[in-house]
Amino acid sequence: MTKRQHDLVVVIMAGGAGTRFWPLSTENIPKQFLNLFGDRTLFQKSYDRVCDLVSPDRIVVLTNRDFVSMVREQLPELPVENIIGEPMRRDTAAAVALAAVLCKKRFGNPVIATLTADHLIEPVSEFQKTLLSAVRKAAGGEVLYTFGISPSYPATGYGYLERGKQVAQDDGIEHFELLRFKEKPDLETAREYVKSGRFYWNSGMFVWRTDAILKEMEAHLPTHTEVLSGVVSFDMTAQWEPALKEAFASLPRISVDFGVMEKASNVRCVESKFYWNDVGGWLALGSCVAEDRDRNCCLGQVVTLDATDNIVFCEDPREKVMLVGVKDLVIVRAREGMLVVHKDRTEDIKKLVEAMYKEKK
Repeated sequence: MTKRQHDLVVVIMAGGAGTRFWPLSTENIPKQFLNLFGDRTLFQKSYDRVCDLVSPDRIVVLTNRDFVSMVREQLPELPVENIIGEPMRRDTAAAVALAAVLCKKRFGNPVIATLTADHLIEPVSEFQKTLLSAVRKAAGGEVLYTFGISPSYPATGYGYLERGKQVAQDDGIEHFELLRFKEKPDLETAREYVKSGRFYWNSGMFVWRTDAILKEMEAHLPTHTEVLSGVVSFDMTAQWEPALKEAFASLPRISVDFGVMEKASNVRCVESKFYWNDVGGWLALGSCVAEDRDRNCCLGQVVTLDATDNIVFCEDPREKVMLVGVKDLVIVRAREGMLVVHKDRTEDIKKLVEAMYKEKK
């Protein structure tokens, strides 16, 4: 067992809607709470990766208020007060700021590892080694760390990180200055990034000391820290939920990348050598499921004839899907509905689902 880190707090961000995984992932049960691979949900796997590094009382989950009951059901070992239900979506900057002010109140000035709830990461031992290397370096100064993933192809669905000079090497883990955060590029730009060898995929995971992230947020998003610091006085009282709702309603929607990390003065990244998959949509299934002889990746009862390079998911194992003469499609059959989309258009699933939900309201 890995030795527990007494000055570390793990924050798991579990509030995403997972719209790219419709119709399996829905407003009521988003992808992080689904069992897609093996016997544990993505959210539970995220907890499993860190539960031997810190005790349950030092793991905080930030999620949507509607998902609190699912978090409690899937991780009954967590203290109830460590499951924070956000009253509305205000993107990652609000979640990061709330986590920081809560950690300051409850734990003093710990190092905070801010992790995702819906990614596949293997092996756990390499992930922990990389995480603890960043924790050790972050503990010693006002530096913000992120995890850089070496790109395996010119992805247009990820943000990118441009690395600078190497600043440390710790037990085989390389640390670099971070020069720039880059938004999701077009294909030609992504190819240039990969060819240069200077860019990583942005994993969306961070490590920082509490005072370091609060200092940067006060400089770049002062309203966030001011408003949420005031709410913390109601922590674990009957006034907490109404105070938090009022505070969140006053905040703009902005990501921590755009609001803070792109402007911060001392940002580093650790080069991550573990396998990482953000499971961002149905195409991710293709890298996690074995192909048949016609390069179809299928889960469920699927019968094919002259069908190649398709991804098929059938939620009910009793149902059967049959494909004839089709190529490069994603086909999903689930309780909520059925999806058929060309692989080149999977990023548009989010637009379609958001429009559908908007019409319902």
